[in-house]
Amino acid sequence: MSDPRDVTSSRAAEPVGPFPHAKRVGNLLYLSGIGPRARGVEGVPGVTLDGNGEVVAYDFELQCRNVFANVRAVLEDAGSDWERIVDVTVFLTDMRRDFAAFNSLWGEHFVRNRPTRTTVEVGRLPTPIAIELKVIATIG
Repeated sequence: MSDPRDVTSSRAAEPVGPFPHAKRVGNLLYLSGIGPRARGVEGVPGVTLDGNGEVVAYDFELQCRNVFANVRAVLEDAGSDWERIVDVTVFLTDMRRDFAAFNSLWGEHFVRNRPTRTTVEVGRLPTPIAIELKVIATIG
């Protein structure tokens, strides 16, 4: 096995902590949790906060599309691509509200490649987001 190497994307949203976007080990790429934030933008696209910083509304479809774009950017910048995703762990903050919408968007984005997937509901994510993906992919 080759030594692990950090991967950082110049296009995906910056990590929210002291960790890389991904780690490459041999021909496998392990992405850190990827959310819908946009690079260089404060706040989360499609999220409305009240005066106390609590989420009062969010556009789940917009967040999903942004997450997918961030994942795609990290994959491409690491020398992989969307078709090489092999496993995804999905974290949703409201399974009841968002699971059906996520399944629909998943079907639009994973037409040829159908990776394994686990979806879990969590009470909260590190920033005011409704979804985060943990992805494993192969590289050439």
